[in-house]
Amino acid sequence: MYLPTLAASTSLLVGVAYGYGAPGACSGACNIHDPGLILRESDGAYFRFSTGNRISYASAPSLEGPWTAIGSVLPDGSSIDLPGNTDLWAPDVQLVDGVYYVYYSVSTFGSQSSAIGVASSETMDPDTWTDHGSTGIQSDESKVYNAIDGNLFSDGGSLLMSFGSFFGNLYQAPMDSPTSVAAESYNIAYDPAGEHAVEAAFLYQNGDFYYLFFSAGKCCGYDSSMPAAGEEYKIKACRSSSATGEFVDADGVACTEGGGTIVLESHDNVYGPGGQGVFTDPTLGPVLYYHYVDTNIGYGDGQKLFGWNVIDFSSGWPVV
Repeated sequence: MYLPTLAASTSLLVGVAYGYGAPGACSGACNIHDPGLILRESDGAYFRFSTGNRISYASAPSLEGPWTAIGSVLPDGSSIDLPGNTDLWAPDVQLVDGVYYVYYSVSTFGSQSSAIGVASSETMDPDTWTDHGSTGIQSDESKVYNAIDGNLFSDGGSLLMSFGSFFGNLYQAPMDSPTSVAAESYNIAYDPAGEHAVEAAFLYQNGDFYYLFFSAGKCCGYDSSMPAAGEEYKIKACRSSSATGEFVDADGVACTEGGGTIVLESHDNVYGPGGQGVFTDPTLGPVLYYHYVDTNIGYGDGQKLFGWNVIDFSSGWPVV
Protein backbone atom coordinates (compact mmCIF):
# COMPACT_ATOMS: atom_id res chain seq x y z
CA MET A 1 0.00 0.00 0.00
CA TYR A 2 1.05 3.62 -0.55
CA LEU A 3 0.97 5.95 2.44
CA PRO A 4 -0.11 9.45 1.37
CA THR A 5 0.37 12.59 3.42
CA LEU A 6 -2.95 13.87 4.72
CA ALA A 7 -3.69 16.72 7.05
CA ALA A 8 -3.98 15.64 10.65
CA SER A 9 -7.42 15.68 12.15
CA THR A 10 -8.56 15.33 15.71
CA SER A 11 -12.01 14.16 14.67
CA LEU A 12 -12.59 10.47 15.39
CA LEU A 13 -15.18 8.17 13.98
CA VAL A 14 -18.56 8.58 15.63
CA GLY A 15 -20.00 5.19 16.54
CA VAL A 16 -22.68 4.84 13.90
CA ALA A 17 -24.17 1.43 13.18
CA TYR A 18 -24.23 0.57 9.45
CA GLY A 19 -25.63 -2.93 9.82
CA TYR A 20 -22.35 -4.71 9.11
CA GLY A 21 -21.66 -7.95 10.92
CA ALA A 22 -18.90 -7.99 13.52
CA PRO A 23 -15.64 -9.60 12.41
CA GLY A 24 -15.47 -13.36 12.89
CA ALA A 25 -13.60 -14.80 15.84
CA CYS A 26 -9.81 -15.02 15.77
CA SER A 27 -7.47 -16.65 18.28
CA GLY A 28 -3.71 -17.03 18.40
CA ALA A 29 -1.54 -14.84 16.14
CA CYS A 30 -4.16 -12.29 15.06
CA ASN A 31 -2.14 -9.04 14.80
CA ILE A 32 -1.44 -8.76 11.06
CA HIS A 33 -1.43 -6.38 8.08
CA ASP A 34 -2.50 -7.17 4.47
CA PRO A 35 -3.61 -10.80 4.86
CA GLY A 36 -3.57 -13.42 2.11
CA LEU A 37 -5.41 -16.68 2.73
CA ILE A 38 -5.43 -20.20 1.26
CA LEU A 39 -6.18 -23.84 2.17
CA ARG A 40 -3.52 -26.51 1.71
CA GLU A 41 -4.94 -29.25 -0.48
CA SER A 42 -3.07 -32.11 1.17
CA ASP A 43 -4.53 -31.69 4.66
CA GLY A 44 -7.06 -28.83 4.62
CA ALA A 45 -4.88 -26.63 6.86
CA TYR A 46 -5.42 -22.88 6.62
CA PHE A 47 -2.42 -20.72 5.74
CA ARG A 48 -2.36 -16.93 6.13
CA PHE A 49 0.34 -14.61 4.78
CA SER A 50 0.88 -10.97 5.77
CA THR A 51 3.13 -7.91 5.51
CA GLY A 52 6.18 -7.85 7.80
CA ASN A 53 9.07 -10.17 8.64
CA ARG A 54 9.79 -10.54 4.90
CA ILE A 55 6.30 -11.96 4.45
CA SER A 56 5.13 -13.56 7.65
CA TYR A 57 2.93 -16.60 7.56
CA ALA A 58 0.90 -18.67 9.96
CA SER A 59 -1.32 -21.74 9.94
CA ALA A 60 -4.50 -22.83 11.70
CA PRO A 61 -6.99 -25.70 11.70
CA SER A 62 -9.85 -23.29 10.97
CA LEU A 63 -10.50 -19.72 9.92
CA GLU A 64 -11.02 -18.80 13.58
CA GLY A 65 -7.64 -20.24 14.59
CA PRO A 66 -5.80 -20.75 16.73
CA TRP A 67 -3.28 -19.18 14.34
CA THR A 68 0.31 -20.31 14.91
CA ALA A 69 3.16 -18.25 13.45
CA ILE A 70 5.44 -20.27 11.16
CA GLY A 71 8.09 -17.71 10.21
CA SER A 72 9.16 -15.91 7.04
CA VAL A 73 8.61 -16.83 3.38
CA LEU A 74 11.85 -15.11 2.31
CA PRO A 75 14.05 -14.68 5.41
CA ASP A 76 16.90 -13.30 3.25
CA GLY A 77 14.66 -10.86 1.38
CA SER A 78 14.00 -10.68 -2.35
CA SER A 79 16.46 -11.00 -5.21
CA ILE A 80 14.87 -7.94 -6.84
CA ASP A 81 17.42 -5.13 -6.93
CA LEU A 82 15.26 -2.27 -5.66
CA PRO A 83 15.00 -0.36 -2.38
CA GLY A 84 12.64 -2.26 -0.08
CA ASN A 85 13.82 -5.73 -1.12
CA THR A 86 14.40 -6.65 2.51
CA ASP A 87 11.00 -5.34 3.59
CA LEU A 88 8.29 -6.83 1.30
CA TRP A 89 4.60 -6.00 1.39
CA ALA A 90 1.08 -7.11 0.60
CA PRO A 91 1.27 -10.85 -0.13
CA ASP A 92 -1.20 -12.67 -2.35
CA VAL A 93 -1.23 -16.48 -2.36
CA GLN A 94 -2.60 -18.71 -5.13
CA LEU A 95 -2.45 -22.38 -6.12
CA VAL A 96 -1.59 -23.08 -9.78
CA ASP A 97 -1.04 -26.62 -11.10
CA GLY A 98 -0.21 -28.02 -7.67
CA VAL A 99 2.26 -25.28 -6.71
CA TYR A 100 1.63 -22.48 -4.19
CA TYR A 101 2.72 -19.01 -5.32
CA VAL A 102 3.11 -16.03 -3.00
CA TYR A 103 3.27 -12.65 -4.73
CA TYR A 104 4.88 -9.77 -2.87
CA SER A 105 5.63 -6.07 -3.39
CA VAL A 106 9.08 -4.50 -3.37
CA SER A 107 8.96 -0.73 -2.90
CA THR A 108 9.12 2.05 -0.33
CA PHE A 109 6.20 4.23 0.78
CA GLY A 110 5.19 6.77 -1.83
CA SER A 111 7.69 5.55 -4.46
CA GLN A 112 6.97 4.31 -7.98
CA SER A 113 10.27 2.43 -7.98
CA SER A 114 8.39 -0.80 -7.42
CA ALA A 115 8.08 -4.41 -8.54
CA ILE A 116 5.85 -7.40 -7.96
CA GLY A 117 7.87 -10.49 -7.11
CA VAL A 118 6.94 -14.12 -6.54
CA ALA A 119 8.09 -17.11 -4.51
CA SER A 120 6.82 -20.70 -4.79
CA SER A 121 6.55 -23.89 -2.76
CA GLU A 122 4.89 -27.25 -3.32
CA THR A 123 4.01 -27.64 0.38
CA MET A 124 4.21 -24.21 2.09
CA ASP A 125 6.36 -25.83 4.76
CA PRO A 126 9.15 -23.71 6.30
CA ASP A 127 12.34 -23.38 4.24
CA THR A 128 10.71 -24.72 1.06
CA TRP A 129 10.17 -21.38 -0.70
CA THR A 130 12.02 -20.54 -3.91
CA ASP A 131 12.28 -16.87 -4.85
CA HIS A 132 11.73 -16.24 -8.57
CA GLY A 133 12.34 -12.50 -8.30
CA SER A 134 10.33 -10.10 -10.45
CA THR A 135 7.29 -11.17 -12.46
CA GLY A 136 8.23 -8.47 -14.96
CA ILE A 137 5.58 -6.13 -13.57
CA GLN A 138 7.69 -3.16 -12.51
CA SER A 139 7.31 0.60 -12.42
CA ASP A 140 9.24 3.83 -12.09
CA GLU A 141 8.36 7.50 -12.56
CA SER A 142 7.88 6.98 -16.29
CA LYS A 143 4.88 4.72 -15.65
CA VAL A 144 1.30 5.81 -14.99
CA TYR A 145 0.89 3.07 -12.35
CA ASN A 146 2.65 1.77 -9.24
CA ALA A 147 3.59 -1.93 -9.46
CA ILE A 148 2.56 -3.14 -6.00
CA ASP A 149 -0.36 -5.03 -4.42
CA GLY A 150 -0.47 -7.87 -6.96
CA ASN A 151 -3.32 -10.39 -7.16
CA LEU A 152 -3.25 -13.39 -9.52
CA PHE A 153 -6.51 -14.72 -10.96
CA SER A 154 -7.06 -17.79 -13.14
CA ASP A 155 -9.88 -17.36 -15.65
CA GLY A 156 -10.38 -20.85 -16.99
CA GLY A 157 -6.63 -21.36 -17.01
CA SER A 158 -5.78 -17.93 -18.42
CA LEU A 159 -3.77 -16.04 -15.80
CA LEU A 160 -4.33 -12.36 -15.04
CA MET A 161 -2.46 -10.12 -12.60
CA SER A 162 -4.33 -7.16 -11.12
CA PHE A 163 -2.26 -4.59 -9.27
CA GLY A 164 -1.71 -0.92 -8.46
CA SER A 165 -1.82 1.74 -5.77
CA PHE A 166 -2.64 5.46 -6.01
CA PHE A 167 -1.03 7.12 -9.09
CA GLY A 168 -3.04 5.57 -11.98
CA ASN A 169 -4.85 3.26 -9.55
CA LEU A 170 -5.60 -0.32 -10.65
CA TYR A 171 -4.22 -2.12 -13.68
CA GLN A 172 -4.32 -5.64 -15.04
CA ALA A 173 -1.92 -7.66 -17.20
CA PRO A 174 -2.09 -11.13 -18.77
CA MET A 175 0.54 -13.59 -17.55
CA ASP A 176 2.53 -16.14 -19.59
CA SER A 177 2.96 -18.22 -16.44
CA PRO A 178 2.60 -17.73 -12.68
CA THR A 179 6.07 -16.17 -12.67
CA SER A 180 6.15 -14.07 -15.85
CA VAL A 181 4.02 -11.28 -17.34
CA ALA A 182 2.90 -11.73 -20.95
CA ALA A 183 1.89 -8.32 -22.22
CA GLU A 184 1.31 -4.67 -21.41
CA SER A 185 -1.18 -3.76 -18.69
CA TYR A 186 -4.45 -1.84 -18.99
CA ASN A 187 -6.45 0.25 -16.55
CA ILE A 188 -9.38 -1.38 -14.73
CA ALA A 189 -10.16 1.18 -11.99
CA TYR A 190 -9.43 4.86 -11.41
CA ASP A 191 -10.75 7.46 -8.98
CA PRO A 192 -10.14 10.92 -10.47
CA ALA A 193 -10.81 12.69 -7.16
CA GLY A 194 -8.28 13.90 -4.61
CA GLU A 195 -5.19 11.77 -4.12
CA HIS A 196 -6.64 8.87 -6.16
CA ALA A 197 -6.73 6.76 -3.01
CA VAL A 198 -7.37 3.33 -4.54
CA GLU A 199 -5.23 0.17 -4.18
CA ALA A 200 -5.19 -3.55 -3.27
CA ALA A 201 -7.12 -5.10 -6.16
CA PHE A 202 -8.60 -8.55 -5.64
CA LEU A 203 -10.61 -10.38 -8.32
CA TYR A 204 -13.20 -13.02 -7.38
CA GLN A 205 -15.81 -14.86 -9.45
CA ASN A 206 -19.29 -15.63 -8.14
CA GLY A 207 -21.87 -16.99 -10.54
CA ASP A 208 -21.85 -15.09 -13.83
CA PHE A 209 -19.95 -12.09 -12.49
CA TYR A 210 -16.36 -11.19 -11.75
CA TYR A 211 -16.06 -8.89 -8.73
CA LEU A 212 -13.19 -6.44 -8.42
CA PHE A 213 -12.66 -5.72 -4.73
CA PHE A 214 -10.33 -2.89 -3.72
CA SER A 215 -9.35 -0.67 -0.79
CA ALA A 216 -9.99 3.08 -0.89
CA GLY A 217 -8.74 5.80 1.46
CA LYS A 218 -5.85 6.17 3.87
CA CYS A 219 -4.49 2.84 5.06
CA CYS A 220 -2.03 3.55 7.81
CA GLY A 221 -0.55 5.74 10.51
CA TYR A 222 -3.83 6.46 12.28
CA ASP A 223 -2.10 6.82 15.62
CA SER A 224 -0.01 9.74 14.34
CA SER A 225 -2.26 11.37 11.72
CA MET A 226 -5.98 10.67 11.75
CA PRO A 227 -7.70 11.21 8.40
CA ALA A 228 -10.87 13.25 8.19
CA ALA A 229 -13.98 11.19 8.91
CA GLY A 230 -14.75 8.94 5.95
CA GLU A 231 -11.27 9.24 4.40
CA GLU A 232 -9.91 6.18 6.20
CA TYR A 233 -9.60 2.76 4.55
CA LYS A 234 -12.76 1.04 3.35
CA ILE A 235 -13.51 -1.85 1.00
CA LYS A 236 -15.37 -1.31 -2.28
CA ALA A 237 -16.33 -3.45 -5.26
CA CYS A 238 -17.30 -3.25 -8.92
CA ARG A 239 -18.34 -6.15 -11.14
CA SER A 240 -18.24 -7.27 -14.77
CA SER A 241 -19.33 -10.22 -16.90
CA SER A 242 -15.67 -10.49 -17.98
CA ALA A 243 -12.54 -10.95 -15.87
CA THR A 244 -10.86 -8.18 -17.87
CA GLY A 245 -13.64 -5.59 -17.37
CA GLU A 246 -15.42 -3.31 -17.91
CA PHE A 247 -16.21 -3.11 -14.18
CA VAL A 248 -19.12 -1.03 -12.89
CA ASP A 249 -20.63 -0.41 -9.46
CA ALA A 250 -24.21 -1.02 -8.29
CA ASP A 251 -25.25 2.37 -9.70
CA GLY A 252 -23.76 1.59 -13.09
CA VAL A 253 -20.79 3.95 -12.65
CA ALA A 254 -17.65 2.66 -14.32
CA CYS A 255 -14.83 1.70 -11.97
CA THR A 256 -12.52 3.63 -14.29
CA GLU A 257 -14.58 6.76 -13.62
CA GLY A 258 -14.63 6.71 -9.83
CA GLY A 259 -17.20 3.95 -9.37
CA GLY A 260 -17.19 1.59 -6.42
CA THR A 261 -19.92 0.22 -4.15
CA ILE A 262 -18.97 0.10 -0.48
CA VAL A 263 -18.74 -3.45 0.88
CA LEU A 264 -17.32 -2.70 4.34
CA GLU A 265 -16.36 0.53 6.12
CA SER A 266 -15.69 1.72 9.65
CA HIS A 267 -18.47 0.76 12.06
CA ASP A 268 -18.85 0.24 15.79
CA ASN A 269 -15.32 -0.55 17.10
CA VAL A 270 -14.04 -1.54 13.62
CA TYR A 271 -11.97 1.21 11.97
CA GLY A 272 -10.27 1.37 8.58
CA PRO A 273 -10.94 -2.15 7.21
CA GLY A 274 -8.96 -2.95 4.06
CA GLY A 275 -6.07 -4.86 2.50
CA GLN A 276 -8.70 -7.44 1.66
CA GLY A 277 -9.15 -10.66 -0.22
CA VAL A 278 -11.96 -13.14 -0.79
CA PHE A 279 -11.71 -16.82 0.07
CA THR A 280 -14.08 -19.73 -0.56
CA ASP A 281 -14.30 -21.55 2.75
CA PRO A 282 -15.36 -25.22 2.44
CA THR A 283 -17.95 -24.76 5.20
CA LEU A 284 -18.85 -21.06 5.21
CA GLY A 285 -18.70 -20.32 1.49
CA PRO A 286 -17.38 -16.93 0.28
CA VAL A 287 -15.55 -15.01 3.00
CA LEU A 288 -14.21 -11.47 2.91
CA TYR A 289 -10.97 -11.19 4.91
CA TYR A 290 -9.06 -8.02 5.76
CA HIS A 291 -7.20 -6.11 8.46
CA TYR A 292 -8.65 -3.43 10.72
CA VAL A 293 -7.98 -1.61 13.96
CA ASP A 294 -10.16 -2.13 17.00
CA THR A 295 -10.86 1.33 18.44
CA ASN A 296 -11.12 -0.24 21.91
CA ILE A 297 -7.47 -1.32 21.61
CA GLY A 298 -5.60 1.30 19.56
CA TYR A 299 -4.93 2.81 16.15
CA GLY A 300 -1.29 1.76 15.61
CA ASP A 301 -0.28 -0.19 12.50
CA GLY A 302 1.16 -2.87 14.77
CA GLN A 303 -2.24 -3.21 16.45
CA LYS A 304 -4.11 -4.14 13.29
CA LEU A 305 -6.13 -7.34 13.51
CA PHE A 306 -7.21 -10.12 11.16
CA GLY A 307 -10.90 -9.75 10.36
CA TRP A 308 -13.32 -11.78 8.29
CA ASN A 309 -17.02 -11.88 7.43
CA VAL A 310 -19.15 -14.29 5.41
CA ILE A 311 -20.34 -12.71 2.14
CA ASP A 312 -23.95 -12.86 0.93
CA PHE A 313 -24.09 -12.53 -2.89
CA SER A 314 -27.84 -13.18 -3.18
CA SER A 315 -28.57 -9.60 -4.27
CA GLY A 316 -25.91 -9.78 -6.96
CA TRP A 317 -23.62 -7.62 -4.82
CA PRO A 318 -21.39 -8.63 -1.90
CA VAL A 319 -23.01 -7.93 1.49
CA VAL A 320 -21.33 -8.70 4.83
